[in-house]
Amino acid sequence: MERTLVVLKPDAVQRRLVGRIVDRFETKGLRIVALKMLHVSEALARRMYAVHEGKEFHPPLVEFITASPVVAMVLEGVGVVQVVRRMMGATFGPDAAPGTIRGDFGVSNSFNLIHGSDSP
Repeated sequence: MERTLVVLKPDAVQRRLVGRIVDRFETKGLRIVALKMLHVSEALARRMYAVHEGKEFHPPLVEFITASPVVAMVLEGVGVVQVVRRMMGATFGPDAAPGTIRGDFGVSNSFNLIHGSDSP
């Protein structure tokens, strides 16, 4: 069994989509082994998005993720990283297919609801 980290971003929490998103993961057969609502510190946000350091969208990204609570969870299942990434959909809203979390609930490129690790 593989595990992965998923973070439901402030827009998912503010729009009250947490239950609907969690339900999709459970319906798919993934197991939630940990779940916590928390505020992301600036230091943690900078580590999460270190790959984007120096890009013009990095400061607003850090500001957004630290502005209000997120829901962090660890999901477990066979091939969970790939399963979650397919369920999330493309990063940019217009590219996300219907039936994916971002395709069904996303409203813009900046507010794309969810972060998923790309490795176990």
